[in-house]
Amino acid sequence: MQLMSFNGFFLHLLLILSVLVLNACSMMHSGKDTSQGSVSKSPPLMRDPVIGLALGSGATRGFAHIGVIKVLEANGIKPNIIVGTSAGSVISAIYASGISANELQQIAIDLDEATITDWTNPFSGKMGGMIKGDALQSKVNQLVKNRLIEQMKIPLGIVATDLKTGNPILFQRGDTGQAVRASSSVPGIFTPTVIQGKEYVDGGLTSPVPIKFTKNLGADIVIAVNISSDPSDQQVSGILGTLLQTTTIMGRSITNWELPLAEVIVVPQLPQMKSTDFRSRNAAILAGEIAMQQQISTLKNKIEEFKKK
Repeated sequence: MQLMSFNGFFLHLLLILSVLVLNACSMMHSGKDTSQGSVSKSPPLMRDPVIGLALGSGATRGFAHIGVIKVLEANGIKPNIIVGTSAGSVISAIYASGISANELQQIAIDLDEATITDWTNPFSGKMGGMIKGDALQSKVNQLVKNRLIEQMKIPLGIVATDLKTGNPILFQRGDTGQAVRASSSVPGIFTPTVIQGKEYVDGGLTSPVPIKFTKNLGADIVIAVNISSDPSDQQVSGILGTLLQTTTIMGRSITNWELPLAEVIVVPQLPQMKSTDFRSRNAAILAGEIAMQQQISTLKNKIEEFKKK
């Protein structure tokens, strides 16, 4: 009797287990959730875009870069990366050191052209240009308080051209003033800058608006500032004017190829400003402000679109 009772109990247990298994299978096939509560999925993490500022070459027209930066600051937009070529490298280096746009403007207003012009000795037999560039290097280092490129408050890149290979070079370390000098060494005007045994000249020859370099440094959104003039708008006179016009013509096709890579393109309108005109610096700054203000809505939209990705 006990054996029969045990067998009955065992069969009853097997029956209960079979029913539970069948119910579980049925639930799985019907797609029903057997858990007590639903697990909510976390929304995707949003991040702010990395904003890069690419400041192009254009000699004294580079004062327009200051106006662009003023409008960005007024709208609470601070670049995370800044890359400059030639005149753009001067503004990039000083701004990246941590000063404000208004301070940058005051430096520009107070700048004496003579403090960055040191003429070469035409009888030395070593003349590679009319201006040595030592004064420019010293002035930049003074303004950035002798910070090295890698010590800047905003990550900085400075573009120059290797005179031997013709390739663009991005400086991210080392003497800031020296790199700016190399980037600004327009052939025939400045003597080439020698760094670790290599000669470098104006970055505008190979990367007039350094958009690609800015992208390579990690920028999600690039604000490209093109201050190069239309050659047909310029009244060329003298050796300096001719050399600068030649550089502009050489870099024009590169600029036209690289500009579409930028998310926002800013073009200050200075058709009559000569590349050697220091007296028009206020007009250039104002032109930069106007051009950036015209693109500020586009920039803000790009930032919002990126956050929604």
